[in-house]
Amino acid sequence: MPRMHALELLPDEAAGEVVRRQWQALRDAGLPSQLDHRGATNSPHVTVLAAAEIGPDDEQHARDLVAPLLPVEVRPAGIALLGGNRVSLVRLVDVPDELVRAVLELRSHVDGVQHAGWLPHVTLARRLPRADVAAALDVVGHEDAVLTLTELRRWDPENGIVTTL
Repeated sequence: MPRMHALELLPDEAAGEVVRRQWQALRDAGLPSQLDHRGATNSPHVTVLAAAEIGPDDEQHARDLVAPLLPVEVRPAGIALLGGNRVSLVRLVDVPDELVRAVLELRSHVDGVQHAGWLPHVTLARRLPRADVAAALDVVGHEDAVLTLTELRRWDPENGIVTTL
């Protein structure tokens, strides 16, 4: 399976710290955490889309549709589990309708988008054994916060390049 290219929304430093505290709490509890991801580009983010290829026209559509809406405030919402025997633990985020419409419009123009629709979230942990879900939920709890998303970036895994759009 090819590595997926991605368009992502990044939070400001304060919002990034809210997420990193949850990553650290999971690690401190001996549970999987996004802190375990050693990639240089690993940072809190909300994925807009992932696809086998993202072309220059797709980047321009992202600049035209999504970038003008930044910065945008979002709120952490519930927790979700994605996956099978081992799950990804994610914090859903409530986003303004205008951003939802822009992202869905963008996604309709990109070929081969990985998932249908858009489920805005921040990943807290990957490959979490189902037996550890209750412990992870106790650890992350729920912090009421406003997260400000300030930047749109493109991740090119083939060339290892991150570009701010």
